[in-house]
Amino acid sequence: MAEPVFTGPFRKEMKDFISLKRSIGYKYSTEPGILKRFDSYLAEKYPEADTLSKDAVIGWCSRTMHESAANHCSRASVIRQFSKYLDSIGIPVWILPKNYYPAGQQYVPHIYTPDELRRFFSETDKCCYCSEVPYRHLVMPEFFRLLLSCGLRCSEARLLTVRDVDLHQGILTVRDSKNHNSRLVPMPESMTLRLRRYAGQVHPFPEPERYFFPGCDGKAMTLGNVYKNFRRFLWKAGISHTGDGPRVHDFRHAYCIYRLREWAQQDRDLMVLIPMMRTYLGHQTFNETAYYLRWTADVFPDIRMKLEKCYKDIIPELEEPAHEAD
Repeated sequence: MAEPVFTGPFRKEMKDFISLKRSIGYKYSTEPGILKRFDSYLAEKYPEADTLSKDAVIGWCSRTMHESAANHCSRASVIRQFSKYLDSIGIPVWILPKNYYPAGQQYVPHIYTPDELRRFFSETDKCCYCSEVPYRHLVMPEFFRLLLSCGLRCSEARLLTVRDVDLHQGILTVRDSKNHNSRLVPMPESMTLRLRRYAGQVHPFPEPERYFFPGCDGKAMTLGNVYKNFRRFLWKAGISHTGDGPRVHDFRHAYCIYRLREWAQQDRDLMVLIPMMRTYLGHQTFNETAYYLRWTADVFPDIRMKLEKCYKDIIPELEEPAHEAD
């Protein structure tokens, strides 16, 4: 993706701010787009500004019609961080107070029932050939099954290359994911067998750098493309969709919830397995994994006691929002 060209009164500072963020380890891939929109606003409304006023910040950060609370808060947070940077280099600014805008209600993940999962994947198997994206009918059944069977984030699956998928040992290499983490993800044997058949059709002459799940012109599928197909399969499967979900990311929740339930029913040692799940999911802190445990306890109250027997106060309260980007 091309870097934005800034033209407003703080064009140099925006460019330097992005470089600083990346130099200390942040990917900072979507934020430059937000800064570019803010830059265009400043170029139009405050072209000669040498300070960042409250009116300028509030004028752009105010929530727009149909904008979700989560997106609004994320957008405002980028401007708040940029304002703090300007302040640190001696430019007079008004800094948006933390939590200035309400975050809204926490998203409640959709927990697919076994019947919903059967119906959904039945529809992916009926995906038709598309001349514009010739492998779509082969990609979709395996892409969504991989999200569920391995608990991957959507972008982790989208960006897999042929070299990242070891079909002999059944291991995925997830590279440079959230927080620049990389990890190895063993696949269930059934998933490995499916991907071997898939690769024989889509990658008969494997080229290591090609995307394993190619989209248009062999490029990585976009999030928009994944979501568009996801919505279509939901509709055909008769699974209700509203503006609040289900989301593609809910397959990751489903993976955690059904895996934990299986372990609890088998009387497996959760003290050993839950830290393994943390590593498998690519979490940096135990609190990230505990978020998924909280929903497991809500959906299957019978295993709450087993979870809390292993880890006191493991189930976080809803007041503290926790989510992951896809």
